[in-house]
Amino acid sequence: MSELGIGLMSGTSLDGVDAALVEIRGEREVSLRAFRTRPYDALERGGILDAIATGTARELALLHRRLGEWFAEAAESLLGVAGARPSDLCFVASHGQTVWHDGGRASLQLGCPATIAERLGVRVVSDFRARDVATGGQGAPLVPMADVMLFGAEGHPRALLNIGGMANVTWVPRRGTVDGVLAFDTGPGVAVIDAVVRGLIPGIPFDEDGRHAAAGTPVSEVVDELLADPFFRAPPPKSTGRELFGSAYAAGVVAAVRQRRPEATAADCVATAVLLTARSIAGQVRRWLPDVGGGDLLASGGGTRNPVVMAVLADELAGISLSRFDDVFFDGDAKEAVAFAYLGWRTLHGLAGNVPSATGAAEGRVLGSVTPG
Repeated sequence: MSELGIGLMSGTSLDGVDAALVEIRGEREVSLRAFRTRPYDALERGGILDAIATGTARELALLHRRLGEWFAEAAESLLGVAGARPSDLCFVASHGQTVWHDGGRASLQLGCPATIAERLGVRVVSDFRARDVATGGQGAPLVPMADVMLFGAEGHPRALLNIGGMANVTWVPRRGTVDGVLAFDTGPGVAVIDAVVRGLIPGIPFDEDGRHAAAGTPVSEVVDELLADPFFRAPPPKSTGRELFGSAYAAGVVAAVRQRRPEATAADCVATAVLLTARSIAGQVRRWLPDVGGGDLLASGGGTRNPVVMAVLADELAGISLSRFDDVFFDGDAKEAVAFAYLGWRTLHGLAGNVPSATGAAEGRVLGSVTPG
């Protein structure tokens, strides 16, 4: 028997709310029926960034409600595109918008599930990270369960890389089993690149098609210095977020570039941020994953839409087979929303959603809270 659900996801890149309509026919069979993104406009994105940086209890509470409305809008828009109705759904799974993540201690996602349930009349699974943290885990990454059950390869090991605001990777020795799985955040994805762009080039939220990075020359010495950060030396399991790699960090990148190269342009600073992302990913992959050359590496996430990021990453990963998730499965932008729909399905079926070797949790746990429709 198949079940229809929606996965809602907004990541640290703050692009908007990704909504995926999925049909689930069992623990290893999921198909994407429709996908849509409700983008954040500049005011919405700015409000989220301000709340993350300096939000009071009142401001966070109001943002929680607004995000619930935006997530509900994303689901309603998706249903319209797919020609489906809320009554067709078995559930909605909402990751929410992360506003604070301190791996191992606390992780906070906003986006009121009651608002979504009230708007759609459908039960909502949410707050996935809290149970993993409560059992000793980092609360992230949680996508590895979907990587293992849905996207691993049958006959060879596979690494699945997501380049969102932060970047994370999952090593799957064999599809369908968590034995030997390794997953962790590698560090910044596009968050630092975007923050550098917004800080130096007014009116531009991100480096579309990598045009500014392509026009610049990175300062490699600055990247080498940045990679001495303890985060990159720490072994998995580990996770991170804007608390470390946020706007203040991006400002430090720009300052370091201009100290090394006083005549550096904005494009040079963007190119340096791109090299940091690519070199940190490649360094973590080579340092912690076993024999990547014996399998393949599929990349997804917003960073894959930047041709300069992908070109520099391919250079840094020379000798490793790097492909796009899209070439093997479906639109890689939908992958994390699909993954959280799948996690919501697992919750409702009493199945663990975390991979202890990925998060550091003591045991596998059924994740999330359920708000009735």
